[in-house]
Amino acid sequence: MVAGALGSKLVFSSGAAAGFAPFLVGCLVWSIGLSLGGTTGYAINPARDLGPRVAHTVLPIAGKGDSGWSYALIPILGPCTGALLAGLLLRALGA
Repeated sequence: MVAGALGSKLVFSSGAAAGFAPFLVGCLVWSIGLSLGGTTGYAINPARDLGPRVAHTVLPIAGKGDSGWSYALIPILGPCTGALLAGLLLRALGA
């Protein structure tokens, strides 16, 4: 939601300065990671969480533990659902 609003003309009347919006989005992601990451990282990229989980499940590694599929819906569906809702809200606001 915030990342979409950074480039919106509702936030900056003439839009963000060239190259400034990507910097602000990077700062947003960094601040989310610092505040929510903890020691295990933060689950805001479904591909980053799903890829290693699938690889761990498929690869024949001796003595490997559980791949943690019971928790997989949170870091995969959570960001996708949030992005969808933010996009719909931004479209409804005309941003």
